[in-house]
Amino acid sequence: MPNEANFLDITLLGKEFRVACPADERAALLNAAAYVDGKMRDIAEKTRSNHTERIAVMAALNIAHEHLSGNQSVATEDQRIESEIALDIDAFRRRICHMETELEAALKPPC
Repeated sequence: MPNEANFLDITLLGKEFRVACPADERAALLNAAAYVDGKMRDIAEKTRSNHTERIAVMAALNIAHEHLSGNQSVATEDQRIESEIALDIDAFRRRICHMETELEAALKPPC
């Protein structure tokens, strides 16, 4: 069926979300999610806040401001760069976590 929804798991500020996404828009949604995640992380760092809702609202306002103020070409280039970096960082984090688990298991004394 052409209207059948495909789902995509995205991560924003360490939390996973499953969203409906047509197959042909998957890459664009991943880029958008990476861009939003980057904005949220920047705000969390700058404000030293862990209130996810507040961080999400501030990120949304910043992104809307970029879009409405005509900085879209700059934002698009930033998005491309940040999405490449964010996806690589997430892959590294998963790999490091996996390696830590394996290391802990290897170093665990026998019962």
